[in-house]
Amino acid sequence: MSTGASFPAFVSDSTVVTHRDARKAPVPWYIWTGVIAVTSSMIGGAWDVSWHRSIGRDSFWTPAHLMIQACGVLAAVIGSYLVVTATFGKSEKALALRAASVNIFGLYAPLGVFLAAWGGIAMLTSAPFDNWWHNAYGLDVKIVSPPHALLILGIRGVGMGVLFLILAAMNRAQAAGEANYKTLQMMMLYIGGLFVEGNMFFIQEYTWDVVLHQASAYIALAIAVPMALALYSQASRFRWAATTTAGIYTLLILAEILILPLFPATPKLGPVFNPVTHLVPPKFPVLILVPAIALDLFWDRVKGWKLWQIAVVSGVIFVALVTVVEWNFAKFLMTKASENRFFGTMYFDYNAPPPPFGIDRARIFWHPDYGRPLALGLTIATVCAMLSSWVGLAFGRWMRGVQR
Repeated sequence: MSTGASFPAFVSDSTVVTHRDARKAPVPWYIWTGVIAVTSSMIGGAWDVSWHRSIGRDSFWTPAHLMIQACGVLAAVIGSYLVVTATFGKSEKALALRAASVNIFGLYAPLGVFLAAWGGIAMLTSAPFDNWWHNAYGLDVKIVSPPHALLILGIRGVGMGVLFLILAAMNRAQAAGEANYKTLQMMMLYIGGLFVEGNMFFIQEYTWDVVLHQASAYIALAIAVPMALALYSQASRFRWAATTTAGIYTLLILAEILILPLFPATPKLGPVFNPVTHLVPPKFPVLILVPAIALDLFWDRVKGWKLWQIAVVSGVIFVALVTVVEWNFAKFLMTKASENRFFGTMYFDYNAPPPPFGIDRARIFWHPDYGRPLALGLTIATVCAMLSSWVGLAFGRWMRGVQR
């Protein structure tokens, strides 16, 4: 299956056009729809977590759940259109689309469609699985439970599918000199920001503010973040890609902190240890923006280095900077000065017990690491960041050749 080839220029939903007209080609509607689908899942996921923290386990038919599942529905619409058109269509548009497609089991469609299809199936499977899990093991459980992990992986599958639709169109646009190249590049970086936000969402239980003096928090960050930053930096060819994607993650979380508490909410489950009256927002974003800026500056200066050399230094840069800035910033988050609408450290779950039983509400670090355990943990984190960077750099460079 080849993904790198030369194709005619495309307009709208893949109409063949002349080279002159190709420069005016707009972004296809199905790519815009895909971006909306991924955005819907991001908003729905954040809303759902806040719903659980403020109200508790509720009906499947909550607005947050519907926004999440809308991602799968929109992906199904896009996928069905592209598969039917590319496989069975006889028009000039259909033939052009087929030329930019891969063949899997006799069906033609861009590679991203098949990735998104897997994600949609995983999302649909996770819904009844999640209901059964809650009924069997409790009404409100951790984010990283098997059904939640399946749902998140499904959302990631749809996101990767949309990413590959954008990526293929962007690579073709660059080769053809199309004016929509920059638009597609910015769309890719936006999806990259959502991807980074999704990674941070998945590890948020390991990066809670009260555990930011544990080495495990930095190991989790080292696994999840450098790969994403490196991947989008290489695939997008944009100098400030890491800064942009990390910045989008930061802005999204800040928006949630400022917006969610504006809406009233009342707990429906017990025990209620904290009288919540409004939706509880997420914790303040981890300051990955600082190492992201440093990595962009570093990568711009070492383009002639070997991949493994770049990955080794990138891992050191990431862990060193994120540890220095976040370790000290976490101290500030434990103080009264951070208890305001911007930093949001005064918001707690309805079932968060008061001190001394509730570490979160007591605003003290949970089993902090110092000395030898911390040094060992940060060493492990550095190795993880090196490997994560290498995977992101290698995969990102491969993605530059994707055109189907």
